Amino acid sequence: MRRFVFVGRLGAADNGAVPVVQPDATPVTVQFVAANKRLDYGIGNALQTLADLGLRPTETAIDLVILAAMVNAADTRVSRSANAQDGWTRELDLVVPVREPDLWAAQGALLARTLRFLTGDHWRIVFRARPAPFATIATARPSLGLAEPDEVCLFSGGLDSLVGALDFLAGGGKPLLVSHYWDSETSKAQTLLLDLLRKNYKTNEPLSLRARLGFDRNHVDTGEVENSQRGRSFLFFALAILAASGLTSDAPVRVPENGLIGLNVPLDPLRLGSLSTRTTHPFYMARFNELMRGLGIARRLENPYRHVTKGQMVRDCEDPALLRRAIPSSMSCSSPAKARYRGLPPQHCGTCVPCLIRRASLAAGLDANESDTTPYVVKDLAARRLDTLEAEGEHVRSFQLMAERLRRNPRAAKALARIPGPLTDEPSEIDDYVDVFVRGMQEVAHFLEPVRAKPS
Repeated sequence: MRRFVFVGRLGAADNGAVPVVQPDATPVTVQFVAANKRLDYGIGNALQTLADLGLRPTETAIDLVILAAMVNAADTRVSRSANAQDGWTRELDLVVPVREPDLWAAQGALLARTLRFLTGDHWRIVFRARPAPFATIATARPSLGLAEPDEVCLFSGGLDSLVGALDFLAGGGKPLLVSHYWDSETSKAQTLLLDLLRKNYKTNEPLSLRARLGFDRNHVDTGEVENSQRGRSFLFFALAILAASGLTSDAPVRVPENGLIGLNVPLDPLRLGSLSTRTTHPFYMARFNELMRGLGIARRLENPYRHVTKGQMVRDCEDPALLRRAIPSSMSCSSPAKARYRGLPPQHCGTCVPCLIRRASLAAGLDANESDTTPYVVKDLAARRLDTLEAEGEHVRSFQLMAERLRRNPRAAKALARIPGPLTDEPSEIDDYVDVFVRGMQEVAHFLEPVRAKPS
């Protein structure tokens, strides 16, 4: 077991001593500046895109993205199996260069709590002043005469983000769609969908900020890799705040996610805590918004679909015709590249949790005479009995068991909905969260009624 401290640097001259977090930790340098004061790892490209749109983000928002990039580096380059005493929880240390260290230090406890909830790790973060040449990073806001977007919307390339964008566009809004990607399949989905949206909404054509931000061994060499990526939404949210901080309006950042996956109640008793992702959990989003207030960033995240099932999102989409054309281009699968093991091009596996919720939502949301045109590795779940000891049947059976548990004891829903995290930030919405959990499970359970899944 090793302990690492990730040290952010801004330029070759930024080589002085930094605060000691843990004396015996192995230092790992994250050099953010390749040349000419331009930030690397996709951040500089994001800043240039915003400048091209006539937007100048705040320095605090830039610091947030630098911090989020370092969180991503630590999260993806430190192995849980090699460095966690319990097989999951790591101790991760960061030294982050920011413009106002005192401002950030005052939010240190909240930040550590937020990341602890999100990733399940213990985080210790120390802030130091940026070196003088980088005291200001954002360039002066150009006057380009472009119409400013009405709102920033997260756009992952998944089905939920597609519905969110269509609803806003169909209502006459002009969004700035913010996307983050690392793998080629996510990038492909985003590109195809953006092209469709632009071709079909000429008068309020959406703007786009796409950032490829991540770290491989050529960037950050710890000799390790970690694929759980529980911290990725912190980076996604930070990029959205970066864009929104450059707007003159105070519209919230739209985070389109159906209520069932937002809660993400673990279907299996062994998948407690952060073993199930908390990307858009209400408690996490509330802590992120609290952090923004503490930093003086006048922007907040809002999920308008937090009490809606995915099937409802599909059924009630404001542009159903374009949605149906775009469905095959969207990407919901957690691991589309695994199709290669069967000699197939990357595509939806059809049996992971996101794929099953997607399939159920399309069965519930499309008209009776319409069918799901998404290519799936397992095309017909009911064609044969699925083996629950294999990936093809594991999550099917978990959904079926949870649905049966709720059928036998409906009152258990109130306790189950709280397992991933507290729902007390908005007490008036607790019943709504419990309700969407039940309705979302029923949606999936109905879809899986003809499916057989047992151990071999």
